[in-house]
Amino acid sequence: MQSTAPTPDAYIESLPEDRKPVIEKLREVILENLPDGFKEEMNYGMIGYVVPKSIYPAGYHCDTQMPLPFLNIASQKQHVAVYHMGIYADPNLVQWFKEAYAERVKTKLDMGKSCIRFKNPAHIPYDLIGELASRMSPQEWISLYEKFVKR
Repeated sequence: MQSTAPTPDAYIESLPEDRKPVIEKLREVILENLPDGFKEEMNYGMIGYVVPKSIYPAGYHCDTQMPLPFLNIASQKQHVAVYHMGIYADPNLVQWFKEAYAERVKTKLDMGKSCIRFKNPAHIPYDLIGELASRMSPQEWISLYEKFVKR
C-alpha cells in the first residue's frame, strides 16, 4: 500500500482515523530520537528517514537518484510497520532489539529482515522504537551499508 501523499503530514491526514494517532506518535518518537543528519521525507510511499544526498551523494544503489533509506514507518492494510535498515545490516543491533522487545512486550515479535510489524497498535513499544532510532548515526549507517548491503 504505497501512498502518493507528497508530505508526511499529507500521509498522516490520508490515514483512517484509528491509525492517525499511531503513526503520529511513531513519527514524534522517531524525530525526538533520530541522530542529526537524517532527513524526514516521503520515501517509497511511506514516511521515511534518509541519509540525504548532501551527506551521501552516491545515493541508494537500487536507484542512485534516491537518497539512502534508513528507516520508514507505514500504515499497511493489516498492520503498522517500522522498517529499519540498520536491523537488516547489523546482527548486534537485531539481537539487542529482540532481547529488549522481549523484556518490554508480552506479545510475540513479528519481524522480517528489516520490517517490524504491529498488528495491534496497543502493543507498540514507542520508547523502544525511539531507542532503536537513536542507536545509529548517518555515518555509522553509511559504513554498514557500504560494507554489507551495497555490493
